[in-house]
Amino acid sequence: MRRTIFLAFLLFLAIATSHAAVYDVRPDDPAMNDIADVPWATLQPGDVVRIHWRPEPYREKWVICRQGTADQPITVTGVAGPNGELPVISGVNATTPANLNFWSEQRGVIKIGGANIPADTMPRFIVIEGLEIRGAHPDYQFTGRNNVVQNYASAASPIFIEKGENIIIRNNIITDGANGLFAASSDSAQSRNILVEGNYIYGNGIVGSIFQHNNYTAAINITFQFNRFGPLRSGSPGVNLKDRSAGLVVRYNWIEGGNRNIDMVEGEDTAVIRNDPAYRKTFVYGNVLIKQDGGNNQVVHYGGDNGNAATYRKGKLYFYNNTVYSIRAGTTVLMRLSTNDETADARNNIVFNTAAGTSLAVLAEAGQLTLANNWAKTGWRNSHEGGGFTGSVSGGTTMITGTQPGFADTAAQNFSLTAGSAAIDSGTSLHPDTLPDNALLSQYVKHRSIIPRPSAGPMDLGAFEYSAFAPVQIITAVVADPIFLRPFSAPLTASGGTGSFSWSVSAGSLPPGVRLDPATGILFGRPRRTGTFGFTVTVSDAAQPGEIASREFEVQVRRHP
Repeated sequence: MRRTIFLAFLLFLAIATSHAAVYDVRPDDPAMNDIADVPWATLQPGDVVRIHWRPEPYREKWVICRQGTADQPITVTGVAGPNGELPVISGVNATTPANLNFWSEQRGVIKIGGANIPADTMPRFIVIEGLEIRGAHPDYQFTGRNNVVQNYASAASPIFIEKGENIIIRNNIITDGANGLFAASSDSAQSRNILVEGNYIYGNGIVGSIFQHNNYTAAINITFQFNRFGPLRSGSPGVNLKDRSAGLVVRYNWIEGGNRNIDMVEGEDTAVIRNDPAYRKTFVYGNVLIKQDGGNNQVVHYGGDNGNAATYRKGKLYFYNNTVYSIRAGTTVLMRLSTNDETADARNNIVFNTAAGTSLAVLAEAGQLTLANNWAKTGWRNSHEGGGFTGSVSGGTTMITGTQPGFADTAAQNFSLTAGSAAIDSGTSLHPDTLPDNALLSQYVKHRSIIPRPSAGPMDLGAFEYSAFAPVQIITAVVADPIFLRPFSAPLTASGGTGSFSWSVSAGSLPPGVRLDPATGILFGRPRRTGTFGFTVTVSDAAQPGEIASREFEVQVRRHP
């Protein structure tokens, strides 16, 4: 009887998984060495497309209009190169496969939703991970269907989600687009349940245009976490993270640069978003926000920007345990609330600006801002608007002030706290509305990772909890020169921190055939090329975000000792 049940289970399992397939796109496979060889029009739940690294970029565009399931998503994943290089998908001079026919080719390199071939459906349960996608900009051309050469649109993006549900965009590099990631919604079709996690989104935008951004999203329920945003393309005045969603959560990210760091405005394209209950609550916490000089003086904007105040968010922004660092030479404004119908609760943040005097204000001209246990430089103001100020700021007596918050090393962008900082143990409890779904549980690790946030004792201000461990440093000063094609091993050592280290090559390149073990810090392998190779190794304390150290090395691979 048990055997019968077991065999029946195996039969069920075989039936349930028989359709799943793995498609390996790799340069050494003549049957599938191009992305066009993947059967995009017929992908089934559980199918995995693995795109293997090669020295030159893939120059093919595609669309996904298929549906996976919660248990068996359709996954497109990159297989990294010998030194961790991500496979590159470039839209520059790319080609659309002849067997696909999708709308708005000019909007993206990878597109989700909207096609005739494959048949149009609502894409569901799609994962895009481990790729570098770039080159969707109006300066670039591609060859579309029917062999027509055309330029990308002014709002093009390396990843363009026209519509989709339960989409994960994870651990990618997204760069050199008019926008970086773009997610659209309409009254007839909304993008829903999107997770943007662990990506590096930078170098996007159009020079001189305020309308294109590093990120532009409109969805129902979207979470950004563990990402590194920015800076934008040089000369672009766009926003770093611009969003028009309901159910927006921005947590544990590094957001550097942009005309504004975060711009959360109305869902202008669909009443479905504006009528969703989650439209009225937005959560931003545990982030590092670096405000660069030039452009708009506001770090965060919440409300609307189309001039039709009836469509604005008119809800509440919960802004807590963020670290804000402004290097603006002039004034800095923490946030702008569009109207007095927008409110914000800001607590346990550190807001530091390098400019002297009364250059920091916490609110622009309107809105209702409640402060609780934030740190700001002595001389901060409610607003710079004078008689034009119609909003209100309460809780200013809880502000903790000083000349420096006690950051470890601002030159190295290490915003962890040092002993004696007034921000240590100075936090207040989180707003009840944030619990339990948006409790403060993690903290960012440079870059694109997190660790659990320590919870013993009173809460510290800002994105990082204080640690009394010594700073991390790399002790190894010189690496011995390897010999061509001979086995090579060279341990790197570090001190400080908790002793739980993670190693990576952060710049330059190792000799081909040599790798760095991320857990042990050992360089190993057989060098396959002679010459001189310079590279930078970075070590981070896995238990302490911001505790990192880097050192440059140079080795010469010789044929003989």
